[in-house]
Amino acid sequence: MTPPKELRLLPWSGPEGKPCYLSTDDRDGYMSRLADNVESIQIGSAAQLLNLASELLDDKKAGLDDMRRLTRELTCSLRDVLRIATSRGDLLAVSEPHDT
Repeated sequence: MTPPKELRLLPWSGPEGKPCYLSTDDRDGYMSRLADNVESIQIGSAAQLLNLASELLDDKKAGLDDMRRLTRELTCSLRDVLRIATSRGDLLAVSEPHDT
């Protein structure tokens, strides 16, 4: 039996902020590799932002505007990382063998 095509939640949104999905059996295809690269960049950015947040929180001279900007960036980054986690969790669920 051929496994069903998996729908992969892509690491970017479509028009009006709606989720984008990729339907493919080819995990090494162009769009799959593009999504992998974007996810890698988003995770790297989140790690850098976390380091920046630690530094800014320790800076007694940081103002309210700095904290608002940090909060906005952390919120966007967290949204990206949660989308990646959801996508990878969905892929794991599809690829796990099911007992029948």
